Amino acid sequence: MGTIIVIAAAVLLVLWVISRYNKLIRLRNQTTNGWKQIDVQLKRRHDLIPNLVNTVKGQMEFERETLESVIQARNSALNPKGVADAAEKENMLTGALSKLFALVENYPQLRSNENVKQLQEEITSTENKIAFARQFYNDIATKFNTATQMFPGNIIANMFGFIDAELFEITVLTEREVPKVDLSFKKQG
Repeated sequence: MGTIIVIAAAVLLVLWVISRYNKLIRLRNQTTNGWKQIDVQLKRRHDLIPNLVNTVKGQMEFERETLESVIQARNSALNPKGVADAAEKENMLTGALSKLFALVENYPQLRSNENVKQLQEEITSTENKIAFARQFYNDIATKFNTATQMFPGNIIANMFGFIDAELFEITVLTEREVPKVDLSFKKQG
């Protein structure tokens, strides 16, 4: 009778370890999938940028520095080394694109150009998809990290070498600032 209890306990322990291990594998795979979804949207963004730059290049001769910074930021973002590096490089690219979009507003012929409008809309749509993909990734990566850090899952995670997933974080301090809005009606004199 004692032997049966020991065997049953051992079987239950093995089944529990297998269950925890499989849960960690499932969460890790979902985290990887979340990253791949971001990667797909980033590739789309990276593919659209040269088209936008080529479309506005001829009419923005005096803004060559801005165009070059967009291309340089795009090229830098093509080969990130992990999530944190990707976030940093993509933030630089977002800043360069924002500056380019602001400059386009100063060129009436570009503002009315259908190709420029369409490319801006596609990039904006892609930016929104990237934001949603990042949110999904961070949500699933947090679940994975929680499962690897909480007892008793941390025992299985350490035993099988699971490492925490990096999260996308705001790395540019100015992005954390609350925007200042002034809706007062001041007379300008």
